Amino acid sequence: MSKAILDVVKECDNFASNDEPTSQSEVLTKCYTFKVNGCSAILGYILHDIVEKVKWSDWWSIDHHQHTVTLATPATATADMRSCVLEETLQDTRKLGVISMLQSWRDETFPVYGSEGQLLLEIERCATALFGIVTYGVQLLCYVRDKQDLRLWIGRRSEYKQTYPGMLDTTAAGGLVTGKLPIEALICEAHEEASLPEEMVRGKVKPMSHLTYFHVRGSKAGGEIGLLQPEVEYTYELELDPGMTPEPRDTEVESFSLYTIDEVLRALREGQFKPNSAIVIVEFLILHGIIRAENESGYAEILSHLHRQLQFPVCILPSH
Repeated sequence: MSKAILDVVKECDNFASNDEPTSQSEVLTKCYTFKVNGCSAILGYILHDIVEKVKWSDWWSIDHHQHTVTLATPATATADMRSCVLEETLQDTRKLGVISMLQSWRDETFPVYGSEGQLLLEIERCATALFGIVTYGVQLLCYVRDKQDLRLWIGRRSEYKQTYPGMLDTTAAGGLVTGKLPIEALICEAHEEASLPEEMVRGKVKPMSHLTYFHVRGSKAGGEIGLLQPEVEYTYELELDPGMTPEPRDTEVESFSLYTIDEVLRALREGQFKPNSAIVIVEFLILHGIIRAENESGYAEILSHLHRQLQFPVCILPSH
């Protein structure tokens, strides 16, 4: 079934907006706020079901009346100390086998920032959605010029991936782990997923923007359903020479194909793209004047869903 582009972006930024306070409050009444002692900001939202399953240690303060989960380390604690307490809690919970997402342990950590942009702690990648914290990623979209027309290099995800198996994707993408700059992460992903040489990517890639959205995970995301996942995506475009072809290097990508703009639009409207890849495609089409206010209804609302204001501390790093 064909969808409007607005519906496509709303499938990614699908948490109730600030304009829908009733719907938003309905979701949040089922959540606990995640906080850290010494930082007044709300860092994320944890579903009630998850709070009940985690094996909390004495380092945690759980207030069932106020619906808060607070890491009660000293206010002067270092990021390393907070990270160690959190990892011990997650490992103890993982041993119980009650939360499926913890069985996908990656030994990669994502950063959690405070209100001043300071690193508060690091969290195991597979647990980020359990705590509803802001995560960061990079995405690359490669294209070629065919006379005056553009063709996009679209990846197809492996059928064996735990998340969004078999769906269409951008050319390369990945999470932004602690301590890595977006451009460095992008270069790694472009090499690992699409066999693109570092020198060429570094020399020719262009930042588009950073997208912000608030996603509620569904069944295709893998793991528990309904987890809250606010995200920042650093997005890039790269024009390839007609003779250069991205080639899969790992098992995460099944294949790459050149899509015309019409084919891309059709695939978008049919829901064939992974949700946060779809919004990168939409951003590219807007930047290249293909999607415009004159030809797409709800254009202003589309933009608001691509650049949502997140109600959490967010740290934006240089994109190049």
